[in-house]
Amino acid sequence: MPALWIAHVHVTDAEAYGKYAKLAGPAIAAHGGHFLARGGDYHILEGAERERHVVAQFPSKQAAIDCYHSAEYQAALSHAKGAAERDLVIVELTE
Repeated sequence: MPALWIAHVHVTDAEAYGKYAKLAGPAIAAHGGHFLARGGDYHILEGAERERHVVAQFPSKQAAIDCYHSAEYQAALSHAKGAAERDLVIVELTE
């Protein structure tokens, strides 16, 4: 069953986070993920303000989990740590 990777991000260091984004895209694609939303216009109804919202779809929840723990994604993530405040959740789609 497909799953969504949903991130809400407040970038504190644009240069370092840009390095993360450049490496994260190929790592996500290598695990069958593709972006449904990456930035873009948004409207907050509830919760904390985070100016960047990313949604990627994966073929399965396990594929999304495997992507996160992969060497390629962890290398990308090393640039995001300290460069952003992030919330990341994986949600399995229901039929």
